[in-house]
Amino acid sequence: MTHLVQDQIEVYAKQVAKGKNPYCGDSFFFTSTDDYFICILADGLGSGEFAYESSNAVVELVEKHHHEDVSTLIDYCNQELMHKRGAAVAIMKAYYGSNEFEYSCVGNIRFYLYSSGGKMTYPLPVTGYLSGRPQKYRTQRFTYEPQSKFLLHSDGLNITNIKSLLQNSNSLRKINDEISLRLADPTDDTTFIVGSLL
Repeated sequence: MTHLVQDQIEVYAKQVAKGKNPYCGDSFFFTSTDDYFICILADGLGSGEFAYESSNAVVELVEKHHHEDVSTLIDYCNQELMHKRGAAVAIMKAYYGSNEFEYSCVGNIRFYLYSSGGKMTYPLPVTGYLSGRPQKYRTQRFTYEPQSKFLLHSDGLNITNIKSLLQNSNSLRKINDEISLRLADPTDDTTFIVGSLL
């Protein structure tokens, strides 16, 4: 489990590999600066070493260039996956000063944001995956309220009743623990990132 807590953000993340595979095909990264929080979740096609190679390549790229905007980063990721197996990729960047976030996703990664006022935001991904081929992206921008919670997860996690799980009465640690219980015997590589924008 990975845990980050700062003045404007708290995040938990957990990852498990399918079966006893030494390589997890999912990779993730997140960081927070004085101005923004950014995270990427990438799910390499298939599983094993080559899936890891693809997902890890784009995560390392975003780690180096996280100051760029989301549209630029998703394009960088696509270029990086030329001659690799390919990956589903989601990038979310929240700007603290304006209480806005940008989000772009290609592939079957899910993102939910539950506002403190009770509204659920669920941006739809672009279908397919990044592989270096010319690709259409859709970067969306949303506002968020303080105390909003979000969940980003790869397709190995089957979860329902997201809204009730993310409601304000649940602490972030409790949400993390509840989701973790579902990862006891994964049938696929699985990663989730759950956070609160304070």
